[in-house]
Amino acid sequence: MPDPITGYAIGGHDPVSYFVDGYPRKGSREYTYKWGDTEWVFVNKGNMEAFKLHPNAYAPMFAACGGYGLSEGFATAGNPFIYAIVEGRLMFFYSVVNRFLFIVNGTQRLTEARSHAETVGCLPE
Repeated sequence: MPDPITGYAIGGHDPVSYFVDGYPRKGSREYTYKWGDTEWVFVNKGNMEAFKLHPNAYAPMFAACGGYGLSEGFATAGNPFIYAIVEGRLMFFYSVVNRFLFIVNGTQRLTEARSHAETVGCLPE
């Protein structure tokens, strides 16, 4: 789902940058790619091409919903600045506390999040 302000996925941040650079970076309008119903932006052509080849590897898990809230059975907006790589996938959280609570019991929380994903509309990509 696109960000209502920027019109881009994950607020205009490059999803590949989380893995390559270790932090979120704003993408450039010069490098855009439409995947699903959303426009994604990237820092450079290499990141865009990597995403094109394996979008499910880079796109946030659970359509960028907050992982902890989802594990509790409800949808919250994930913050692109509060994230973790969980089982090799990018996951956002509503708050730092939510990230901590998720990570300390990650296996169980991830199982619970997956079980609620379809019900609340945060399907894994």
